[in-house]
Amino acid sequence: MRITRYAATMAAVGLVLAGCSSDAGEQAEEAADNTVEVQENVDFEAGTTMAELAEAGSITIGTKYDQPGFGLLNPDGVPEGFDVEVGKLIAAELGIAPEDITWTETVSANREPFIQNGQVDLVVATYTINDARKQLVDFAGPYYVAGQDIMVAKGNPEGITGPQDLAGKNVCSVEGSTPAQNIRDQYPDAQLTLFDVYSKCADALTNGQVDAVTTDNVILTGLVAGNPDGFELVGKPFTEEPYGIGLELGDTEFRNFINDVLEESFENGDWAAAWDRTAGAITGEEAPEPPQVDRY
Repeated sequence: MRITRYAATMAAVGLVLAGCSSDAGEQAEEAADNTVEVQENVDFEAGTTMAELAEAGSITIGTKYDQPGFGLLNPDGVPEGFDVEVGKLIAAELGIAPEDITWTETVSANREPFIQNGQVDLVVATYTINDARKQLVDFAGPYYVAGQDIMVAKGNPEGITGPQDLAGKNVCSVEGSTPAQNIRDQYPDAQLTLFDVYSKCADALTNGQVDAVTTDNVILTGLVAGNPDGFELVGKPFTEEPYGIGLELGDTEFRNFINDVLEESFENGDWAAAWDRTAGAITGEEAPEPPQVDRY
């Protein structure tokens, strides 16, 4: 067995993420007694992606670097969070230790191209499964279901209580994301400002450049935890966002393998433990019931 310990001091990435390195990081550190059991003498059918990765002894996983609790770069330059831990669980079943994972930053707009071009083997990055994306990549999971929400300045000076109040407001999200597309399609009277990462949206809200930030509630909760005196969550999710693991289109054997790993982690408690020491340590929320894997 090879063992890794969850490094729990949050990274100082931008104005808001610097705040996450204090209270949120201390909470995560308290819950950081983590071990990952790496399978030995694994055996997979020749020619499968599993066999190739196991033989190589390494894997490249795309994740986000600016989302407290899910994927955030720590001061040592290593990402940490719930998505990262899910990636480690999959790698471990391939016989690959955490130190043999190559992490690649994936923002919302480049997740499909990175998979299609072979720059990553997997993407675990708050990645909503939807029909349009299924035309480009395959998904295992879901492993978590989030909901789109809205973050506003502390005290909610604009009086935003839900998406119906976004008309005429300057709302920030990320290019290539499901929440941004939802605002375009369902709330066209909102003025949409787009960046490549959510930390820039948070900075824009702090500086008064935008009136609100919208994305999945778990992402916003992490940002609020990093700056509770500056932000608050409206707290009324208005969509369902099933998070999946992206992989090459048509690799059914690999997708089935990952789904098997996920379901096993749901049953043996590894998934809940990963939540508790990452997103749960920041938000204070217990692990929810795991979702039903969709073996489409």
